[in-house]
Amino acid sequence: MSDLHDSDRHSHNPLVRYFRILGPGLVTGAADDDPSGITTYSVAGASLGYGMLWMALATFPLMAAVQLICARIGLVTGSGLAAAIRRHYPRPFLYVACLLLLVANVFNIAADLAGMADVTHMLTGVPALVSVPVLGLVIMLTTIYTTYATFAQYLKWLTATLFAYVVTAFLARPDWRQVAAATLVPRLSWDSFYLTTALAVLGTTISPYLFFWQASHEVEQEKAQGRSSVAQRRGATAHELADARLDVVTGMFFSNLVMFFIILATGATLHVAGQTRIESARQAAEALRPLAGDGAYLLFAIGLIGTGLLAVPVLAGSASFAIAEVFKWRAGLDLTPRRGRRFYLVFGGAVVAGMALNLGGTHPIRMLFLSAVLNGLLAPPLLLLVMLVGNNRAIMGQHANGPWLNLLGWLATAVMFLAAVAFFATAL
Repeated sequence: MSDLHDSDRHSHNPLVRYFRILGPGLVTGAADDDPSGITTYSVAGASLGYGMLWMALATFPLMAAVQLICARIGLVTGSGLAAAIRRHYPRPFLYVACLLLLVANVFNIAADLAGMADVTHMLTGVPALVSVPVLGLVIMLTTIYTTYATFAQYLKWLTATLFAYVVTAFLARPDWRQVAAATLVPRLSWDSFYLTTALAVLGTTISPYLFFWQASHEVEQEKAQGRSSVAQRRGATAHELADARLDVVTGMFFSNLVMFFIILATGATLHVAGQTRIESARQAAEALRPLAGDGAYLLFAIGLIGTGLLAVPVLAGSASFAIAEVFKWRAGLDLTPRRGRRFYLVFGGAVVAGMALNLGGTHPIRMLFLSAVLNGLLAPPLLLLVMLVGNNRAIMGQHANGPWLNLLGWLATAVMFLAAVAFFATAL
């Protein structure tokens, strides 16, 4: 089965081959621009104008390197990141990693559901107390009773609405010399709000849940090729690693391109108009008015709900994979509810916990932004574990990190640590 699959992927037509190999990396990149990401980038653009455009350029190689290391861990070991940590590191490392991941993911799920409920209320008037449970149940039932691959295939088309920000950025006619300068020359400030926003941008871009998801999704793709046991999946060919590199780089490029144009579009519309504080989905949607007029609200809602439907299963799924690997349970989004009941119990529990957090009545925009900050604070220790596993030759053999992956991976880890330290220093 796998031989047939490989021959299909390696077509003589380079364009056909390119689109055939896109998979886990592209889904990960699309899921990264979730409601929390869209909101955080919008807040950055509205409040600071073009001041954080440089971060889209700077984070691309760091994000791509980290996700590629995670993809390689999944391909080489034939198992997820948590399983690799369980086999080769003290159990406390694993328990702390899973606890951090679970806390970050549940809060992120709550924030994404709150954002989806906010745009639903904007369009229909339906209160969050009704829409949050409905959205949560739809996500759980659809993910459990259909294959996530099929689910994601349709949702990827909804995320295409995010390209509206690209068109809007051009229609807003920004000063392109200012844009180029802001993109190429970092503007730093030892200011509490600036550093908090920078941490939020980093946290929603280089997010902990994506580390675990990337490795586990690579394993899921190998299972779909008929490699049902760890022994069959262990090891990776040069072709597989090259395909993973192209897939991951494409997904991360898509993610950061959207990030760049959300900041640019909101900077060129909301910030220029003096609307520097975003308090509601309606205000955030105003950034799309140059393109869609009064249809901006609908366009914004489609993008936010589409990315939320794509991201929430990734958030809950990455936690489920990690915990299942800790206890050696069956894991997989293609399992039937009966065969994967413990896996799905964690999945459903994470979504229900996220739904419950919404009962506190926290402001949706604030919650989305705070979830990005929380991801930024929890990412450094998890990045450290990713780098340790990626460099461990007992785990990775000849496929341990090379010089470029090490340079970019450790740089990403250092940047996240410094951003967290700077946040606490200014907060105190």
